[in-house]
Formats: sequence, structure tokens, C-alpha cells
Amino acid sequence: MRLLFAADLHYSLKQFDWLLAQAPDFGAVIIGGDLLDLSSALDADVQIAIVEKYLDLIRQKTMLVVCSGNHDGDCRNEADESIARWVRAARHEGLHVDGDSFFIGETLVSVCPWWDGELTRSLIERQLEQDAAKDKSRWIWIHHAPPLGARTCWTGRKFIGDEHLLGWIERFQPGMVFSGHIHNSPFYPEGSWIDRLGGTWVFNPGRQIGPQPATIILDLDEMTAEWSSLEGHSVRSLRIAEG
Repeated sequence: MRLLFAADLHYSLKQFDWLLAQAPDFGAVIIGGDLLDLSSALDADVQIAIVEKYLDLIRQKTMLVVCSGNHDGDCRNEADESIARWVRAARHEGLHVDGDSFFIGETLVSVCPWWDGELTRSLIERQLEQDAAKDKSRWIWIHHAPPLGARTCWTGRKFIGDEHLLGWIERFQPGMVFSGHIHNSPFYPEGSWIDRLGGTWVFNPGRQIGPQPATIILDLDEMTAEWSSLEGHSVRSLRIAEG
């Protein structure tokens, strides 16, 4: 099975159109957060209404997986933390969202929400603790921010990653973690679209302008990852981490 991953669309409707057109060719489409654009003059509620229509169309073509990012919050929880309630409300048959864990064959996928405080962070940790106990051949996480310590979090001037995610990776050792958030990381020599932390592959496709988003295609049968962007494409075998 092939999975198509993109992140940081930031309400680029042409890129949503592109994902919709590609969806039938993949076993799943995964969007790693920041579907909306807080800097836009267009009201967030209007953006949400349009994006929800795209999500419904894509899930009718193939399985869809969506985690929230820092641009996607539409309300506050009881701890006054920003959360994307609309993302959770979009959950539907064929559409997995924040807090979901599900299997693709024997591969377990954990979908983590954006967090900006202790309450949401504790919910992610509890989810990962529960998922760690499940019988699985491979474990994939979807988490908007990349982990600290990886080349996938290079901004062009410094590394900005999630130290808690790094701690969870070291503790639970998933096979792969797909993120976004740091838009330019793959386009700098010091950065990358792919890195390895211990036995865990970490990915960040980056963000680009134009009608096609930067993407990563994960082939679960061949165990390869292919990055495509305006700068070209690159293919890496992931089998060295399987043993």
C-alpha cells in the first residue's frame, strides 16, 4: 500500500484540489496539520467550512488521516489551551483525526493533536502509552511539529523541534513519525525531509507555493519513502531500520 503525506497547506485550495485528484491512486492521504491560515484575511469559520467540504470529498476517494496544527485551533479547552474542535468533529467513516489510533493491515497509526499546554500534551502521552501495548508489526505517528534533534526541524538559522516528542520517540521507539510545521527544513543543506533518531525514521515534506504541495509517498510494501517538491525528488529505502 502507498500512503501520500502532505502538511502545511495553509488554505491553499489549489493544493487541496491536487490532493483530491491524487487520492484514488493511494491507500490513504495524510495531512499533517495547518490546513488553515491564521494570517489570511478570510474568517477562520469560512476557511473551516470550505476545508471540511474538501475533507469529505477526499475521504470518499480513499482513507483520509488529518492531525491538527498550530493554525487550526478554533476554540479553547478547560485549561485555556488552543484546540481544533472542528478537526475532531470532522471524524467520519474513512476519516481519522486527532486522538484516533487505527490499523492499516498490521501497521498501527496514531494521530496526535496539536498541543500548546500540559492538558493536551498529557492526552497525547496517554494515547501513546495505550498504543504501545497493542500488538503491531509497525508503528507510525502523525504529529504536526517535528522532534527536537532531527534535521527535519532546521529553520535555516537554528533547530526548533518538540522536545517532548523527542522524549516520546526515545521512550516508545515508533518506526516512523510524520510531521510538518518547519516549512523550509527540506530546502536547506543543514536540514532534510528525512532523518533518523535511533531506530525511528522522521519526515517533514516542507511547504511550497504553487498548485502542488511538497509530498512524501510511503510505500509500505517496498518500504521506501519518496519526497517530491519543486526542487525535484528523492527516494530512500527504509529497510535498514526494519531489523
